[in-house]
Amino acid sequence: MNHIQFDKVNGILKLLDQRFLPEKEDWFICKTLTDVIYALKEMVIRGAPAIGITAAYGCCILIKEISKYDDWQGKLYRGLENLAASRPTAVNLSWAVNMMRHKLEDLQIKDPQLIYDFWTKEATSLHEFDIEINQKMGKLGADLLEDGDVVMTHCNAGALATGGYGTALGVIRAAVEQGKQIKVIANETRPFLQGARLTAYELAKDGIEVKVACDNACAFLMKNKMINKVIVGADRIAVNGDVANKIGTYGVALLAKEHNIPFYVAAPLYTIDPNTAKGDDINIEQRPKKEVAFINDKKIIPDNVDVLNFAFDITPAHLVSAIITEKDIFRFPYDFKGL
Repeated sequence: MNHIQFDKVNGILKLLDQRFLPEKEDWFICKTLTDVIYALKEMVIRGAPAIGITAAYGCCILIKEISKYDDWQGKLYRGLENLAASRPTAVNLSWAVNMMRHKLEDLQIKDPQLIYDFWTKEATSLHEFDIEINQKMGKLGADLLEDGDVVMTHCNAGALATGGYGTALGVIRAAVEQGKQIKVIANETRPFLQGARLTAYELAKDGIEVKVACDNACAFLMKNKMINKVIVGADRIAVNGDVANKIGTYGVALLAKEHNIPFYVAAPLYTIDPNTAKGDDINIEQRPKKEVAFINDKKIIPDNVDVLNFAFDITPAHLVSAIITEKDIFRFPYDFKGL
């Protein structure tokens, strides 16, 4: 799925606007850093790896935009700081921006055009690398799925959330490519409905059988033995194995533990943050009231009532049966200090 497209000649980034899926496929055009930050904050693009790739291309757009100014160097570092801070929970965002900055500092390039040329190569390589490692991750994780499994997912961790193949959905795709009959139950994932809108959209396009379930049906489905496995993605993984993912993931993990259902996390190695010792250290993003207060522009709560709209929660490491990466499958107790 080619949902992230960068025009190197004109310095323009095209993003398939996920706010309108599955009703229509519309494209959001980024010509400035402001456009990129808007796309990240407003969920035009979402999913930790896709956020990182978008940020890398955002660095390219930034240097092209400010190259005409005499004080472009000051504007460059202020712009990078603003980009890195646009969404706080997904480690891939700051990782990508820091990677681009550090590689530039190592080379000490002083010409904006040369920086642009260098960064476009780096961003493109990151994009291609993400697809490659997701395919490797999928092949490793596919061994955990058996023919006939019904797999529950939460949020969207597919091609739309990555460079083009998927983490959690990449595992499912790889299992299907091996000839296994896999069915999926996608939790709707309130309030942004990534499961209902995006996961179901992707899997239906691929011809993989999928059904959408209300988030609050999870316990019922597990108790009635309608689920064999759970696979989710991750926005950040602490050194001890605690996992930050879309709000509701923790509840799914608790229910899976109660019903003896394996709960797997699929994520690239760079999702493991060496600077985060445990889940309690992760800054949880709170998003706008309107996402909860409105459905299809219709208000569903009284004017004088506020909302709680935490975008992520933390699943403790002991609830995670295995963490699937492109290098290996890790099991509890987790220790990533040597990676």
